[in-house]
Amino acid sequence: MTEYKSEVKKIYAPIGRVYERLSDLNNLAVIQQGLDNPEAMQRIQQQAGDKVKPEQLEQIVEKLRSLRFDRDSVSGDTPMGAATLRIIEREPDKTIKFAAEGIPVAANMWIQLLPAGESECAMRLTVKADLNFFIRQMVGKKLEQGVDGLAQMLASLPY
Repeated sequence: MTEYKSEVKKIYAPIGRVYERLSDLNNLAVIQQGLDNPEAMQRIQQQAGDKVKPEQLEQIVEKLRSLRFDRDSVSGDTPMGAATLRIIEREPDKTIKFAAEGIPVAANMWIQLLPAGESECAMRLTVKADLNFFIRQMVGKKLEQGVDGLAQMLASLPY
């Protein structure tokens, strides 16, 4: 298994509130609502900087619009068919663990939360995937960037 870790992200909200928001995936539907807000889209483009070209951002936005959420999972269509990220374990105010379903490799993800005072916390996103050498060479850098980008997006949600 290959492991990809995001940088530690600071979130300016109490750890309990962050955990509540992230442990019920229905709450992430707010991401889709923000896609129709020009100010939010401008902020996303600024955060992405020169790492993401405008046409790539448009593709990402379309993928985000098509996601389906429920309490325990988020699902979407991929070129390989339907894929789901399902919560498999919750440890209140500490960890949320996920398993990927519908993709050709075994993969897990977890969100780790650490207290950093009464009104803020730290978050790290980790992905482990069973990638063979050739796939790792093809997608490894993109996975690293994607994990950090997802962590940044989660850290910038309103809590």
